[in-house]
Amino acid sequence: MPTDSPPPDDTAIPSAAAAEEPATAPSVLIVDDEEGIRNFLSRSLERRGWRVTTTGSAEDAALHLERHCVDLIILDIALPGQSGLDWLKELQAAGFGGDVILITAFADIDTAIEALRAGAADLILKPFRVEQIVSAIARCMERTRLQRENFVLRRQLAKRRGTTDEIVGRSAPILRLRALIERVAPSPSTVLIEGESGVGKELVARALHTRSHRAERPFVALNCAAVSADLVEAELFGHLRGAFTGAKEARKGLFYYAHGGTLFLDEIGELPLALQSKLLRVLEERRIRPVGGEQELPVDVRVVAATNRDLKAEVAAGRFRADLFYRLAVMTLRVPPLRERGDDVVELARRFMGVLSLRLGVPPLDIDPPLEAALIAHGWPGNVRELRNLVERALLFGEFPLEDLGLSVFVAQEGAGAEAAGGQTLAEVEKRHILAVLADCGGNRARAAALLGVSRKTLDRKWAEWGV
Repeated sequence: MPTDSPPPDDTAIPSAAAAEEPATAPSVLIVDDEEGIRNFLSRSLERRGWRVTTTGSAEDAALHLERHCVDLIILDIALPGQSGLDWLKELQAAGFGGDVILITAFADIDTAIEALRAGAADLILKPFRVEQIVSAIARCMERTRLQRENFVLRRQLAKRRGTTDEIVGRSAPILRLRALIERVAPSPSTVLIEGESGVGKELVARALHTRSHRAERPFVALNCAAVSADLVEAELFGHLRGAFTGAKEARKGLFYYAHGGTLFLDEIGELPLALQSKLLRVLEERRIRPVGGEQELPVDVRVVAATNRDLKAEVAAGRFRADLFYRLAVMTLRVPPLRERGDDVVELARRFMGVLSLRLGVPPLDIDPPLEAALIAHGWPGNVRELRNLVERALLFGEFPLEDLGLSVFVAQEGAGAEAAGGQTLAEVEKRHILAVLADCGGNRARAAALLGVSRKTLDRKWAEWGV
């Protein structure tokens, strides 16, 4: 028994105080066959802000885990029925993502070694003081927080390359988009973001996250097109050791790292049909099953998806599940292409100029009225991504490479606008620009796509549309 244990009382499963705690409070499951210890730990931890549930056996605890998400388990080794150590081994084999603190009144060096090998985060001997349990829990929570934070920060730093976190612009389409974001962000509903490649769909997803009650929790992004169809399931849900060839150790998935926060699935239209059904089930039941595992794990994640495809057309063609589409499209946000945003292109160019000139260590370039007109009149098939790449190349060259990008005609016309370019439509300007870049690249589509700031698939689709 704990040395300062008060008289026992009745503790429900879960306790009433736990039911009143906010959903974001850490959750603890206490598994001990001694009612006095369960009651004492429950009261002590609830006073410190944790949500607590208690059970008297491993079997009851396993039933609880089938229905609820738990951050940490305090587990007695000596239990009626299945022992705590045996259940811990089952939990680890099934891919349980939380920490387990073992408590016991009978321990020797062999028990301690077996506990650590089984995956226990700590081993505490009875009788114990409540401060020992609290300290052990605090260490586990801090380690888990740092692991998630480190994972998310590494991904964000790898992607952050001269970008801006703000939705820049004052055009009517952007003002409407901002208003919708403010309205939708507090809702827990899934959101589908539509827009061409390079318009800034991830920026919109981040804005939804930072304006929601999940803002202090992780934002994790995955480009579904960047992961092979064979590995995307393991990337999302995690996998156990030996689950497939090359799986030499167990690995947690992105749903685990996004726990309590937002998971952004870009290029959702690229998901294989077989995985679409599994994602639908996760959205409906809020549970995942790691690859190779048998136990389903509860998750608390808001999913925001994005696509540059017409998903309704994909549904009609049988390439995307209709039920998943309607589950994702609870709310749909359309991000306008850069060519529809008017003067926003100049504001964005100046913003990129400031950010990139500092990163590259070079002085910013002037954007004069003729150049402003040229930027506004350009079709921007690569949208904001293409503009950012143009500004970076300009800083490296020391001047805007207008001729290389097919923009010199606009400057020569002193900013007379799109009609000054021989009365060409934006589609014609876009085609001429892409063909010019492709010619400069010697017909290398991959290199041209990189220069334009678009994907190779986008360039191939344009090629097919033009019948070239």
